[in-house]
Amino acid sequence: MSKIELLSPAGNPQKLRTALAYGADAVYASVNHFSLRNRASMDFDMETFAESIKYTHSLGKKLYVTINGFPFNAQLDRAKEHLRTMASLKPDAFIISTPGMILMSKEVAPEIPIHLSTQANVLNHLDAKFYHELGVERIVTAREISLNDLKEIKDKVPSLELEIFVHGSMCFAFSGRCLLSALQMGRTPNRGSCANDCRFPYKLYVENENHGTLLRLEEDPDVGTYIFNAKDMNLASHLKEILDSGCIDSLKIEGRTKSAYYAGITAKAYRTAIDDYNVGNFDADIYQRELHTTKHRGFTDAYLLSKPFDKRNTQKHDNAISTGSHEVAGLVEGEDAYFMCKYKIYPDEEVELVLPTKTIDEVDNDIGTIYKRDNIYYLKLKKIITQKGKELESVHSGNVNPIQLPVKLPRYTFLRKQIQESVFEV
Repeated sequence: MSKIELLSPAGNPQKLRTALAYGADAVYASVNHFSLRNRASMDFDMETFAESIKYTHSLGKKLYVTINGFPFNAQLDRAKEHLRTMASLKPDAFIISTPGMILMSKEVAPEIPIHLSTQANVLNHLDAKFYHELGVERIVTAREISLNDLKEIKDKVPSLELEIFVHGSMCFAFSGRCLLSALQMGRTPNRGSCANDCRFPYKLYVENENHGTLLRLEEDPDVGTYIFNAKDMNLASHLKEILDSGCIDSLKIEGRTKSAYYAGITAKAYRTAIDDYNVGNFDADIYQRELHTTKHRGFTDAYLLSKPFDKRNTQKHDNAISTGSHEVAGLVEGEDAYFMCKYKIYPDEEVELVLPTKTIDEVDNDIGTIYKRDNIYYLKLKKIITQKGKELESVHSGNVNPIQLPVKLPRYTFLRKQIQESVFEV
C-alpha cells in the first residue's frame, strides 16, 4: 500500500480546514513574510496561524511553513527573527529556497526539518545530494523534471524525500524564474509579488528599421495573443505511473490564492485516486470529472512523462479566463442545517452535494429532500427559508442570510450546479 503524502495549499484558515476535511495529509501555508504568495499569506495573522497549526496537529496531520522568498542583505536580520518566531509555533517543516536561509534555519531552529522549495530548481542527483548534505530532508523538485530523473535521484540519494507538483498553475518560465512582472510592474515574482503579467493578452508588431514602418500583426480569429499564458498542470491521469515508480514521497497541489472549493475538490480528487490505487481500482475518469469542475485555464500533463520540447499543448493562447463545468451554489460553513448562498438557487431545483464524508442520511421533509442517484447526493429545496424564518422566491449570492437545509450537513459541504459540459482528454 502506498504511504505517499497528499499535500494541499492553505491560503487562509478556511481553505486549510477545507483541504484537511477533504483528505489532505498535510498543508502548506505562511504569514505575510518571506513567502512567494504574499497576497494569500495576508489572510493569516500570527494568532490564526498558530491556531491553524494546532488544529492541523489535532487531526494528526502536518503543516509546513513556506519561507521561500529571496531576501536581500538588509532583510537578513528580519528573516532570522521570522524563523525564530515560526519555529516557536512548532510547524512540521520550513520550505526554504536558498542555501543561506538553510544555514540560518539550522542555526536558529535546528529542531525544524527543512524542505527545499521548487524555486531552487533541483533537476539532478548531484544538486539533490548537495542540499541533502546541507541538511535538507525533502526536496520539492522543479516542475520540469522527468519521472526517470526522479527515480535516479531516489536511487542515488535514498534517504532524501522527494515531493512533486501534480496539479495547479504553471509558470511559462523555468519554475518561476521570471522577470516579466518585475520589468513591467516593478513586482518581483521571487519575492512574493508576481503581477501575473504572463496571463495578459499582448498586441504583436513588426517594424521595418529602414523607414520606420510599424505594422500590427493580425492573428486568425479565436487564436488570440495570450502568448505567455500557460495551461494548468493536471497529473491525475498519470497517478498510477507516479505511484508505481516508488520514488515519490509527497504529491503537492498548487493554489494558495485559489478558492476553498478548489482546495476541497483537488484534495478530494487526489485522495480518492491514491485510495483507489491502493485497492487496485484506479479510474482516471472519476478524478478528472471532479477536477474539471474547478476553475482552470485548460489542463496539460506537463513534463513529468515527456520532455518540454516534445510538448505543443502547454500554452493557452486564446484567453486566460478560468473555466469549470460547475458553479459553487452554496457552502455549509458550520456543522448545522444552514448554508450560505454563493450563486443562485430556486425552489424545486436539483443541486448536487459535495461532501467531505462518504455518506449521509437521505431525508424528505417540509424544507426539502436529499437523495442519492448514481452514487451522487442531491438536494431539492421545497422552500427557501432564511434562518430568521423569512420565505424567499429564490436566493442569490448577494444574500448574506443563512438558508435552511432539510437536515444538518457536514461542515464544508458544497452545493454546486453544472453550468456546462465537462470535456476532458488529460
